[in-house]
Amino acid sequence: MKVKIEKLPEINFVRVDILINLALDDDLGVSEDVTTKSVIPEDVVASAVFICKEDCVCAGLQVAERVFMTINPSIRWEALVSEGEFCPAGTILARASGNARSLLTGERTALNFLQRLCGIAMTARLYAEQIADTKCKILDTRKTTPGWRNLEKYAVAAGGAVNHRMGLYDRVMIKDNHLELAGLEGEGAIKRAVKRARKRFPKLEVEVEADTLEEVKEACQVGVEYILLDNMNDDTIAEAVKINAGRCKLEASGGITIERLPRLAALGVDFISVGALTHSVKSSDISMDIAIQSEKS
Repeated sequence: MKVKIEKLPEINFVRVDILINLALDDDLGVSEDVTTKSVIPEDVVASAVFICKEDCVCAGLQVAERVFMTINPSIRWEALVSEGEFCPAGTILARASGNARSLLTGERTALNFLQRLCGIAMTARLYAEQIADTKCKILDTRKTTPGWRNLEKYAVAAGGAVNHRMGLYDRVMIKDNHLELAGLEGEGAIKRAVKRARKRFPKLEVEVEADTLEEVKEACQVGVEYILLDNMNDDTIAEAVKINAGRCKLEASGGITIERLPRLAALGVDFISVGALTHSVKSSDISMDIAIQSEKS
């Protein structure tokens, strides 16, 4: 089933450069690449190809390129596939050429970025494919690697799933712990919390987490944009869809497996959020193969 890729979010390269420099510092520390500098002559020129050893969805080639540009701006880079493109095992994703020392020094850091982002994109594709023929969409969550959120959500979108809120700043999302504290003031916690949110941030959409059908009813009555149906079984979700009657967008969350996706989409929810897209992915198997060129730099 063909998955439609939504518009990819922009990569914040200011933050990416910070990550790259931190990653290179992990490798180089206060010294340098002692193996490469002791084994490889300074003037050797080489070329390298990046090959996926298993099926993957491409994401993050421009980040890998930036790793090498940080080490040596004279490295030449050529992406051979597009972001979001499905790549069968054996596909050459990109080529790099230039100073051999620079290529070897950047190899692991570039692969670490590329393998993880391609792994996320592939996982997102596998989930999105399960409901590609429905109106329901797969969402990511905030369960991301600290510092990597922009990149990981980019990879999710490259795989054909959809980004939820980026952080605590772009949607009001009233969850169970918010309601627990709001409930200390008495009954009507959802109504009170939504009213305060509307007053404080009138331009932002509001989502409320509902653990019970009674909370679904209350959220519908106050007119929020989204209701998160948390850890509900299929029968309860079906009842929540009836109660909502199209008034709010419904998001199923919690206890989501890839096998369950078609059933949930058929129940009539608009979104299914999956933390596993970013917190439990397997990095794609990608290697960098290098060869010496005849000319010198």
